[in-house]
Amino acid sequence: MSEPIEDTIRKLALQNAVNFKGKANPKAIAGKILGSHPELRGDVAGLNETIGGIVADVNAMAPEAQRKELEETAPEMLVKEKKVRTYELPDLENAEKGKTVMRIAPGPSGPLHIGHTRVSVLNDEYTKRYGGKLILRFEDTNPEKIDPDAYDTIPEDLDWLGVRIDRSYIQSDRFELYYKVTKQLIEQGHAYVCTCDAEKWRSLKEQKTACPCRDLPVNEQLERYDKLMEGAPGFEDAIAVVKTDIAHPNPAIRDFVALRAVDTPHPRTGDKYRLYPMMNLSVAVDDHEMGMTHVIRGKDHLNNTLRQKYIFDYFGWKQPEYIHYGLVHIPDTVLKTSLIKESIRKGEYTGWDDVRTGTVRALARRGIRPEAIRRYWVESGIKSVDINFSWDGLYSMNRDIIDPISSRYFFVRDPVRYDIEGAQEIKGKAPLLPDDPSKGFREYDLKSPFTVFITEKDSAEFSKDKKIRLKDLCNLDYSTPAKFAGNDVSGVRGGKMKAVQWVSRSSVPARSS
Repeated sequence: MSEPIEDTIRKLALQNAVNFKGKANPKAIAGKILGSHPELRGDVAGLNETIGGIVADVNAMAPEAQRKELEETAPEMLVKEKKVRTYELPDLENAEKGKTVMRIAPGPSGPLHIGHTRVSVLNDEYTKRYGGKLILRFEDTNPEKIDPDAYDTIPEDLDWLGVRIDRSYIQSDRFELYYKVTKQLIEQGHAYVCTCDAEKWRSLKEQKTACPCRDLPVNEQLERYDKLMEGAPGFEDAIAVVKTDIAHPNPAIRDFVALRAVDTPHPRTGDKYRLYPMMNLSVAVDDHEMGMTHVIRGKDHLNNTLRQKYIFDYFGWKQPEYIHYGLVHIPDTVLKTSLIKESIRKGEYTGWDDVRTGTVRALARRGIRPEAIRRYWVESGIKSVDINFSWDGLYSMNRDIIDPISSRYFFVRDPVRYDIEGAQEIKGKAPLLPDDPSKGFREYDLKSPFTVFITEKDSAEFSKDKKIRLKDLCNLDYSTPAKFAGNDVSGVRGGKMKAVQWVSRSSVPARSS
């Protein structure tokens, strides 16, 4: 024998109310009833009237009472139905299980920030999927932008993110290799040493014209290379250049610098080296030497990818598969490490974990879970379209993770003080996790004289409505001081009195279990 339709409606209303903060939605109830009882479609108006009356009754109940009744009449309906959406990154082209090698290649200018986490998470996801190796490579060939502490802080940030690193390299340890490759390129006729004025060299390139140094014989280029290495007179500011197509339609692809002189001492190697490799040389060499099979980078590196392919082609090296994702705009966030460092020096920020910045350390301090960051980037995917980063989206994903485990406490913004008279002691009790009473309660035991604080907005409504309820504690009548008005919650159930969050100096909530 089927149960009366009114009983079914009430159970659905209770379930909906429990799942949505004590307020059932009559439209949601009607949809479910009509879905399971199509014979009622002939009298939708009458059905809606019945649902409206039952929902009004349920919504007038306290959330605790709603849950208790549902536990007694239909405990199986306490499990909230959730539609789980799954997101997965697309497969990599030409990836083999156990043979993929990928890399994360930060410049050690400071700790990682939210922008760095994208490439870190994507590489980690793929290497774990394919059982491959993930390399951390510090690209520290610009000594002016190095923070020595970053060699330690970056691995710490990656570890917090759950990124597994198999091997680590530092480019400043590999200068001799870059010199060797540059000399080989000169021997092959694919590179040259240029002593031209920098502006003249760039101007000629823009005109698709070779500089006078470009086509000198190889033996003369090798002699010039030795002088470049020594810093001989006339070669102090010379450069080594990789040849491409001087008439390439894209000016950015035409001949590019491989080595240039740098006077700034390196934090790790001091004055040991005078010539420093440019990124396109060192990255191409390292990607080959370290066996990269796939390289994930932003589409702002498209020109760099084309430049680096020349080096691969000259040596007959197998090129990695390149994946270029769209750029991401991260609003309202300080990310530039030089600005953060300067603000720390001035005392404007407390450190790299100052919550006003977008560093990974600041996110951790704010309670953002690494699982939320990972989910955000996986769901964003790896497409070439540009995206705007959504902090609200990240916060929502973070709530999904912390909601089931986070104890609930009150918070009052813009506090307004109220003294209370009319009682010697006021007690209250609320669950730390409303959906799981087994986690215990927070209990309040306030002794006279009482002082509480509520928000400025709630205070304005209190002065207007003349009544208010301090959640899980008591009711107040408006006056100066406010008057204790008992603990009857029927006014809240009937919508005649607002329940508000509050805090008190005189009592810190104690945990009980």
